Amino acid sequence: MQSKYPIGILGATGMVGQRFIQLLENHPWFEVAWLAASDRSSGRKYGDAARWRLDTPLPDRIARMTVSPAEPAGAPRIIFAALDADIAREMEPRFAAAGCAVVSNSSAFRMHANVPLVIPEVNPEHLHLIEEQPWRKESGGYMVTNPNCSAIGLVMALKPLEERFGLEQIFVATMQAVSGAGYPGVPSMDILGNVVPYIKSEEEKMEAETLKLLGRLAEHAVEPLAARMTAHCNRVAVEDGHTESVSIKLGNKLGRPVTREDMLAAWAEFQPLAGLNLPMAPEQPVEWAPQDDRPQPRLDRNRGRGMGVTVGRLRPCGLLDWKFTVLSHNTIRGAAGAAILNAELLASLGKLEPASVAAAQA
Repeated sequence: MQSKYPIGILGATGMVGQRFIQLLENHPWFEVAWLAASDRSSGRKYGDAARWRLDTPLPDRIARMTVSPAEPAGAPRIIFAALDADIAREMEPRFAAAGCAVVSNSSAFRMHANVPLVIPEVNPEHLHLIEEQPWRKESGGYMVTNPNCSAIGLVMALKPLEERFGLEQIFVATMQAVSGAGYPGVPSMDILGNVVPYIKSEEEKMEAETLKLLGRLAEHAVEPLAARMTAHCNRVAVEDGHTESVSIKLGNKLGRPVTREDMLAAWAEFQPLAGLNLPMAPEQPVEWAPQDDRPQPRLDRNRGRGMGVTVGRLRPCGLLDWKFTVLSHNTIRGAAGAAILNAELLASLGKLEPASVAAAQA
């Protein structure tokens, strides 16, 4: 790629916005050219407007950038959006209508029929829904979303199993890090020495998004996977990394019982992005941890530079067929990194070019 795509970040001062900045520093394809946040930050230098909370230094170039108003005028064509759902619901369509490719981390439009909810390793074909969006026809703009931070790790682990064996029932109980609540997150008096067995709307999102991600693209929408699913979502005193205990009932695609070796082979051989050379893509999307007490957030969340999903503790389930543990980094794989990988896939497909250019190249 001879020159980098200029990109903008909506919600740049928040925790996911900061993670975008961290992950895009020295990115070979994308360069941060525009930052936008709330009215109280607009017009200020980013270093003054944002309270930097990550474990790498705020890049000097970014610190000196002026935060722009959150308006399409003057924004680059490619927008990474890190907005609360209520704000995104009003703001993201305005940028799409203005001709922007909006790559969103928000939940606001994930379940809309013509908005692709995408994990590149799982359902890249769902990106065709872009062409169903009215903004694509009118201005060339569109919206693409990545999933909920708890759904993404689960679906990465389930996809190779669903492909090979089929899936009929899914049970998952999550132990979710406090960073999933944004900054300042959960008050210390609520979470230290405690487990909070409720995260607003999380179980509903996880169930609906999982089945959409594993579903089949029909003519104008996605038909969700015809499986039964239930989720229990809990907040725990962990900084980063969502852990999930999963039990599944498999289908009968093999025509015989699925063995432990079958399960391990499905994960090990799952490399759907091999050869595409997408910078954020992990070499091994789903990694097996053979130790009895792994995966653990502190030890395993940064596998694949935070983009890999780790599975472990595979054993027979006395209620369904198999049970295992899944771990993923919730603010990298589950948020900013997921959106960047979606944008890389869009770039590889020519979908980040203006619609007129893309049509001429087709």
